[in-house]
Amino acid sequence: MTGNHSRVSLGTSDLSVFPLSLGGNVFGWTADEQQSFSVLDAYAAVGGNFVDTADVYSAWAPGNTGGESETVLGNWLRSRGNRDDVVIATKVGMHPEASGLGAANIKASAEASLRRLGVERIDLYYTHRDDDTPVEEFVTALDELVREGKVRAVAASNISAGRLSEALAFADREGLTKYVAVQPHYNLVSRDTFEGPLADVVAEHGLATVPYYALASGFLTGKYRPGGPGVDSARAEGAARYLAEPRGPRVLEALDTVAAEHRAEPATVALAWLTARPTVAAPIASARTVEQLPPLLAGAALKLTPEQTALLDAASAS
Repeated sequence: MTGNHSRVSLGTSDLSVFPLSLGGNVFGWTADEQQSFSVLDAYAAVGGNFVDTADVYSAWAPGNTGGESETVLGNWLRSRGNRDDVVIATKVGMHPEASGLGAANIKASAEASLRRLGVERIDLYYTHRDDDTPVEEFVTALDELVREGKVRAVAASNISAGRLSEALAFADREGLTKYVAVQPHYNLVSRDTFEGPLADVVAEHGLATVPYYALASGFLTGKYRPGGPGVDSARAEGAARYLAEPRGPRVLEALDTVAAEHRAEPATVALAWLTARPTVAAPIASARTVEQLPPLLAGAALKLTPEQTALLDAASAS
């Protein structure tokens, strides 16, 4: 892979990012520190500069308490001396000991993330999951972090169209920092989790979209097949459920067709489809090993023909 990918600007922010965001959910979980460093090095070597993590990664793993991913990423930044080359995205609100979007929690969680990352500023700070906190409270808290220089830009994950509109309108009215991006669950077998009202608000306000579960927990890599062998993966159960819906096998068949035409992997085609969607800046995909990285990186560069896009659109329609 060569570093010939052009950078894309992230919504209305001054952040310029590689068109594939590297998911940090595996760091300190299914990838130990050494493996994580290797993956980060390989991603950076081709010009990759957009790493996605969260304070909660990976509190769900036995023996972990959350913050492991940020710590690994921070150790890598320090050992490589490349802080200024990397756009770091992290999130607040889902850590078991620091949940919710209350102002005090946002402030304390940002400090904890800055400490673990070993940096002075978070480039993109997401509210990880919406709750019933008034928008006035969390928009104001986020704005304070930006004014203090601790955060460059803010974004929202797992938010409804209504709440996103409300948050943007309040920020506008009060002259506060506005969300520049959203991170929704969005991929070829899950289109209604983004398309529709939420996508409309995003487009209307010029926000960027950074989809998570871009490969549907690995399903869109094509390694899970009807009657196929079981796969040794922490996420196999999640991926297998897509085979039970008519859309799953239909999408795999379309991916196989397009992949053969490009001599590419199904994962590459699935990411290329997402990358070309309106407002999408950079899908998020994670790799446990360096070997898993090339098909993901290729997705940022592959251009589909109108016929191929139409085939995938039809197969993935609900």
